[in-house]
Amino acid sequence: MTGARADDVTVRTRPRRDQVRARVLEAARQVFAERGFAGASTDQVAAAAGFTKGAVYSNFGSKDELFLALVEAEAAARVDAVERALAGTSDLSGALAAVGAELAARDPAWLLLYLEFWQRAVRDPGVRAAFVASRRDLRARVAEVVERFLGAHPVHTGWDAGSLTLVLLALTNGLALEALPDPQAVPADVLPRVLADLLDSAPADR
Repeated sequence: MTGARADDVTVRTRPRRDQVRARVLEAARQVFAERGFAGASTDQVAAAAGFTKGAVYSNFGSKDELFLALVEAEAAARVDAVERALAGTSDLSGALAAVGAELAARDPAWLLLYLEFWQRAVRDPGVRAAFVASRRDLRARVAEVVERFLGAHPVHTGWDAGSLTLVLLALTNGLALEALPDPQAVPADVLPRVLADLLDSAPADR
């Protein structure tokens, strides 16, 4: 055998498709956070990930699709946060406080991105359908976790899991908006207090 010895040869392996996708998503999160959705380009995302633009489009059909994949990842993280919070307590008021704390701990840069894309989805019917599907999926996944908790720890709330989830997410998002320019405006205990009062005043059988 001639040429370099086998142990002197550097073997270059191409990253797997799932690795490429993960790197593109991480790069997209950083680029979007720095430049906003409108100001970011797929070229910039590809460069930040260390790939060509073709690697981006081989995994995501458009910049909208790429962002919605980030939304999906964020949704999965929020569902995991809710599960962790509910796993640590069997008391409803304690569960509400824990869930509120987990959901309130959101990255301000991500919240700004979400608002930017929310405006785009509201104004563009082509984008709206996918965004609505994403939001419905998040609500369904959180409601499933809440329903499991209520099944394991029966309490008379007067609310079904779906309605309670909708209120929980709406309050969380609204308080996050208030805290975005003025973090001191929203005390940490506001969300669990509101939910506790709401559940206490709910009719016994709705």
